[in-house]
Amino acid sequence: MTKRRLNLTEYHWLIGFSLAALLLGSISLGNVPLRDWDESTRALIAREIYRTGNWLHPTLAGEPYLLKPPLMDWLIAISYQFWGIGEFTTRLPGAFLSACSVPLLYWLGREVFAQRLPAILAASVYLTLLPVVRHGRLAMLDGTVVSFFLLLLVCLLKARQDRRWAVGIGISLGLITLTKGILVILLGAIAFGFLLADRQWTLLKHPYLWLGILLGITPAIAWYAVQWQYYGETFWQVHFQAQGLNRISESVEGNQGAPWYYLLELLKYSFPWLLFWFGGLALAWHHRYRSWGKLVLIGTVGYLGAISLMGTKLPWYIMPFYPFFALAVGMFLAHLWQKSKHYPQILVWLLGLMAVAGVGGSVYFILADPQPVLIIMGVVVALTMGLAAGQVYQHNRQFIPILLGGTYVALLLLIMSTSWVWELNEAFAVKPVAQLIQEHTPPDTVVYTSFSYRRPSLDFYSDRQVIPTDTTTLKQLASTSAYLLVDESTLAVLPIRDRVILGSSEGFTLIAILD
Repeated sequence: MTKRRLNLTEYHWLIGFSLAALLLGSISLGNVPLRDWDESTRALIAREIYRTGNWLHPTLAGEPYLLKPPLMDWLIAISYQFWGIGEFTTRLPGAFLSACSVPLLYWLGREVFAQRLPAILAASVYLTLLPVVRHGRLAMLDGTVVSFFLLLLVCLLKARQDRRWAVGIGISLGLITLTKGILVILLGAIAFGFLLADRQWTLLKHPYLWLGILLGITPAIAWYAVQWQYYGETFWQVHFQAQGLNRISESVEGNQGAPWYYLLELLKYSFPWLLFWFGGLALAWHHRYRSWGKLVLIGTVGYLGAISLMGTKLPWYIMPFYPFFALAVGMFLAHLWQKSKHYPQILVWLLGLMAVAGVGGSVYFILADPQPVLIIMGVVVALTMGLAAGQVYQHNRQFIPILLGGTYVALLLLIMSTSWVWELNEAFAVKPVAQLIQEHTPPDTVVYTSFSYRRPSLDFYSDRQVIPTDTTTLKQLASTSAYLLVDESTLAVLPIRDRVILGSSEGFTLIAILD
């Protein structure tokens, strides 16, 4: 009876975390345009798969796309087939799979912690991390990879008692490979390192593990073999050398940073939980001979250390680190809840500063970006941090649920606004310009623009190729039959006589050159 009741309780927690994560992952998912680069690139590739039926050899603008494996593009194309093409359907597969990482982290916590409370707090912390919520909602690969990685770790831990779970280890490795290719080496090495540190090396001899590897890796190997047969050496040079090995040894496309780049990312986006991370790491070191301590330390040092040494640095590369971060914080919060009667008073000051920042945020949104939902979000942050600071001052452990609940509500308000993808403000609004192009140019038209770099989102929404071109080339094109999208300063210097101005939007003019 006790075992049955325990299982029912676990079921309720898993359902609760799943629903909470799905709400954050799905609400207002299509309320803002797709972001440039990864999101729009995924959408363009998936749309070509959907239109052409070419599932085996994906293309981008009709050219072979060799940079990433196709699993996410396949899922988005399937989403298009069922529900049409749009922002929501583009983001839906990744958002759903990313949301699965929250109950998976709770499940992982139940396997490594002796008690339920640290698992509950770790999953709650992970659920309320801004990068986890935001990047998980984008049509990118990283949130999905984290879910597959957590599934791998859960299967590894479950296999200690039931070897049949080892099949899931190999399947998880295959899913990671089909999602983000070479990253499987680093994540697999972390899992393997934990397996050895936890003295589970006998699992390596078990046939269930090798059966899982056969089932999981065979589809990935088959896909790579088909690409090699079709594209030859070019595939290996692009997929492994340019996309994989070069990013380790050098900065690709100017995406560089100091070795402490990801520590700064934590400093910017992981509050308020960063305040408890160092305490969690200290506890992990103190309990380094227990499974949870080994997992946190190996994952933190192994993954964070590896990406910090890489030449190419991008904010979303840190995503697989956050489960280890959450496990450490969750254990420390559980320690404070159960054992500590006095809390460091510096927490009062730090939480108080965050409350002041919340007030400042509300004032800023009132003056500069008067979205009511953002103003309310600032108020929620201020109240949450202020109340938590008061509870810490009174040495009351209730500050923990106050932080968890208030942070969740604040994130919910953020994603209900139109500002959760703030990178959209880095350039002109893409949809009005795309509509201008689509209305005034024939299908399959190539448009040349004076804008300084290519925006995949403009290609997606206009359903045309929009290619950035320098002024000298635009002047040459002005003597041919072409469509040009130019800013005012470029338009003034183009020697065009036979031209038709088709319209203007966002500071750009679309013109047709008559040959």
